[in-house]
Amino acid sequence: MGGPALVSAESYLTKQVYDDYTPEQHAVWSELVRRRLPQVEEYACQEYLEGVDIIGLRRDRIPNLAVISERLEPRTGWNATPVSGFLPAGAFFEMLAARKFPTTTWLRSREALDYIPEPDIFHDVFGHVPMHSHPVFAGFLQHYGSVCAHIDDRLVLERLGRLFWYTVEFGVLRRGGKIKVYGSGVISSHEECTNVIEGGCAVRPFDLDAVLETPVKVDELQKVLFAIESFEQIYDAMDEAERRVKETA
Repeated sequence: MGGPALVSAESYLTKQVYDDYTPEQHAVWSELVRRRLPQVEEYACQEYLEGVDIIGLRRDRIPNLAVISERLEPRTGWNATPVSGFLPAGAFFEMLAARKFPTTTWLRSREALDYIPEPDIFHDVFGHVPMHSHPVFAGFLQHYGSVCAHIDDRLVLERLGRLFWYTVEFGVLRRGGKIKVYGSGVISSHEECTNVIEGGCAVRPFDLDAVLETPVKVDELQKVLFAIESFEQIYDAMDEAERRVKETA
């Protein structure tokens, strides 16, 4: 398999000009964090909360991606790499395979605190990056990118995209009889997180076959999610997914 359309990530890389952020933008960041912290501190998994400390995520200022990467790379080899916006699939997988997380540098406005249709630096850093400090999760994410980078079958990529969706974006964890959240879409969204903790969606045991057969819904609250027991479970699931891809190649 030759991989998705070969579009290099290089043309999507940009720089974060940190001094260009205004006091109002830093204030919006602070407000976003303040609004999410009560739920996150109660319902996020311990690995995420430890990651917040590891990367030095500040409550009062927009993250400086270079500073975060300096703290992150020695632990797992990952860094938060500034990009100009959405990446084509091939470029996205290329970056994940290299342990470079595509990170937008723009921040939503105060008028759009609750929802935006595309990722911003709050979703990317507050939602995603703390988990990149966890070695097993970090290994899973890199493995996902390296496998997908060599697939050119759209149907196979769509199915594997469900594995990404129900882990990286909407992952939940069962621990001590309670549901904890770790996916960025749940971490960064009050509505999605409330939907999970108040029983608005079914939470089923994580099963690779069930995950791969469950279509993704991007325009509504999640109806079903899949709870892992440990992060080794998704690492092993990626190994199994790769084995299946090779068998059908």
